[in-house]
Amino acid sequence: MPKSLQKEGTTVRSMATTHQPLLQVNGLVKHFPVKKGLLAPKEYVKAVSNVTLTIQRGETYGLVGESGCGKSTTGRLILRLIEPTAGNVFFEGKNLSHMSKEEMRTMRQKMQIVFQDPYSSLNPRIPIGEAIEEAMGIFALGTVRERKERTMQLLDRVGLNEDQYYRHPHEFSGGQRQRIVLARALALNPSFVVCDEPVSALDVSIQSQIINLLKELQSDFELTYLYIAHDLSVVRHISDRVGVMYLGNLVEESPTDPLFHEPLHPYTKALLSAIPHPDPKGKRWRILLTGEVPSPLHPPSGCVFHTRCPQAQEACTQVIPTLRQVRPDRKVACHLYG
Repeated sequence: MPKSLQKEGTTVRSMATTHQPLLQVNGLVKHFPVKKGLLAPKEYVKAVSNVTLTIQRGETYGLVGESGCGKSTTGRLILRLIEPTAGNVFFEGKNLSHMSKEEMRTMRQKMQIVFQDPYSSLNPRIPIGEAIEEAMGIFALGTVRERKERTMQLLDRVGLNEDQYYRHPHEFSGGQRQRIVLARALALNPSFVVCDEPVSALDVSIQSQIINLLKELQSDFELTYLYIAHDLSVVRHISDRVGVMYLGNLVEESPTDPLFHEPLHPYTKALLSAIPHPDPKGKRWRILLTGEVPSPLHPPSGCVFHTRCPQAQEACTQVIPTLRQVRPDRKVACHLYG
């Protein structure tokens, strides 16, 4: 690898204490205004409500939940692709929420994202080699020759051929396009990558290849992942810790194995009971939730899950549960653990 393109964050990482989390999110909130009539009162979609979490350097934090629960919005808020309504995000001890656009531009070298649909995230008009090199040119990393050399190395590392440098996105399969997006995300030598459902649009046979590639890249490039998904089987395979979201709220957080062996929150139990059993003759007790998911425009009072919870109590309808530690390394927002 050319010296001018080697990891900018290597020195920072070696100097950082192992106890300081790479990423710390405090009370993150996002409300989207809803446009109505001229005289109608202003209303807001409460997409993310008071999310607090930490991600340690080198780990994979899985964020799971039903569609529309606020997972992807949380990932974009962390990267400041959209501005939060409230809350703070600290990366390597620096508060991203208070940074100017110019300061954030510098920080974006260390923070990248991989989107769900690789085709829509690539410009169909330019060859994939230029797409990978583009960010390096914006940040003036290396010479033209060094950037092309770096791109060739990345193509080879993600399982593509160097002679594909001049091809356009439409000439590749879905799995190959996701490999291209991964190479582009690594071009700036980031330390943190948000993976927003990166395999959900791919065939099952290809999904395992991309997941294994993500784990290999994490080891080779010293990466930290926020892995957003609704496929719990994939999350279990790749994640060190898991956060469970429901209607914009983080309701449970735990290391991966304890969460899957003994879920605490009633919503987590229902999610895990829906995982298909690999043995057709095997039986699993399925927890069927009644009712519809409430609207984030008018979420329920108290615990947002109480309208569908089979164990709801009177306190659940009035008091908002806080995410608190109930066991070593395990947190849950539920009145059952008061």
